[in-house]
Amino acid sequence: MTNKTKVTLKTFVYLDVLQPQLAAFLGTVSQGYLPIEGQASLYLEITPGIVINNLTDIALKKTKVFPGMQVVERDSGVLELHSFDQGLIRAAGDAILEEIELTEFDRLKPRVESHQVINGINEYHSMMINRMRHGDMILKMQTLFVLETHPAGYALFAANEAEKAANVKLLEVRAMGAFGRLYLGGSEEDINQASQAALKALESIQGRENIR
Repeated sequence: MTNKTKVTLKTFVYLDVLQPQLAAFLGTVSQGYLPIEGQASLYLEITPGIVINNLTDIALKKTKVFPGMQVVERDSGVLELHSFDQGLIRAAGDAILEEIELTEFDRLKPRVESHQVINGINEYHSMMINRMRHGDMILKMQTLFVLETHPAGYALFAANEAEKAANVKLLEVRAMGAFGRLYLGGSEEDINQASQAALKALESIQGRENIR
């Protein structure tokens, strides 16, 4: 970058194998080259947002990965990259980190702001959720799991790990903004397994302390 700007790394996370529902969900909200299930993905979120243009340029010139999402806001910039070659995704991540002179562990650790499990939801409640989701639908008497993360991008990682763990319905993922949110639906048993997997996965990510 010319006249290098100090960058804060908020989210930096690899998704080793995109799960079917999450890959399909990204296809409904992304505007770039859409990811396919089974691909590896890198999701990062930085401040200031404008620098994400430079980082996209670096990643695409140095590796043959595909950009699925680039969002530029004043406060934050978001970039998602994917490829069937996990090595290429790692190389793209390394190139980005080298450019901003940071390491993977300079990212913020995920902070779980809240999480809740609601069993046997009412049919009117299910209608309200279904009107705002981009993914699957939840039906009456099913169980709902809602997770709120900071920074926002880690909601995507939690969604992928939850889908690995159980046969749940991915309703919505919001991985940009002040906080990330994940909505899952399914049977009580499946939601319990998926929610535990998501929370455990978030706890495994190392980085800078993320204090309220």
